[in-house]
Amino acid sequence: MAVKIRLTRMGKHKRPFYRIVVADSRMPRDGRFIEILGTYDPLTNPAAVDIKTEKTVGWLKKGAQMTDTIKTIFKRSGLIQQFKGVQGK
Repeated sequence: MAVKIRLTRMGKHKRPFYRIVVADSRMPRDGRFIEILGTYDPLTNPAAVDIKTEKTVGWLKKGAQMTDTIKTIFKRSGLIQQFKGVQGK
């Protein structure tokens, strides 16, 4: 089972809001997921990101893959550097 950290779309028509979730890569985008790791609202200025850091780092340690969009969001929030720091210890 390949596990990915990705976005799942929520919200209203033309007012998207995303959950950051851990899901099996074979499941549909808005389908079943394993755990919610945070939220992402691209329409606020700057984009609002709320991430549960400990859970996210735990999933990355277990080998969960990130989508390209999630990688960009995590880089902006500084989570990638934090994970690399934990991984190096």
